[in-house]
Amino acid sequence: MARPDRSASSRCRAGLAGLALAVLGGCGGGIYLEWEHGWIGWEDGWDRHAPDVSLVVSPTSAPAGATVTLSAAASDDQGIDEVIFYRRSGSGSVLLGSVGRSPYTWSTVLPADASGSVGYFARAVDVVGRRTDSATVSVTLTP
Repeated sequence: MARPDRSASSRCRAGLAGLALAVLGGCGGGIYLEWEHGWIGWEDGWDRHAPDVSLVVSPTSAPAGATVTLSAAASDDQGIDEVIFYRRSGSGSVLLGSVGRSPYTWSTVLPADASGSVGYFARAVDVVGRRTDSATVSVTLTP
C-alpha cells in the first residue's frame, strides 16, 4: 500500500509543534507571560498568598454630610488588580467603588441620616482573584 505524500507545509507544522512540546516539556511544563508588572508563571502553587490591605480614613470625626477620604495600602507578591471600598450598613455592606491602580483612594460623603459612627473597609483583589478585607475603620459623627 502506498503511503500518502505529506506536503512541505504540513511537515513544517508538525516539526514546529514537536519543537514547542519539547521546549514546554524541557522547562517543566509551565507557561510564563510577561507584562508591565514582571513575570507571572502559571504552574502549581505559583500564587500562594492572598493580598495584604489596610485602610485609613481622614478625617476620623466629622458631621453627617461631610466628605471623608479613604486611603488603602495594598500589596501582593503577584500584583494587585483592584481595591474595592465599602461602607458598613446595618447587617450588610454598601459598595462605594473601586480603584485599579495606586494610589488607592476614594472620597465619599457621610450619610445624612447616620448617627454615632460610620464604618468603612477596603477589599484588595490580586491578579488571580484572591481577596482580603481590611479591618473596619470608623468615622465618629459630630454634631
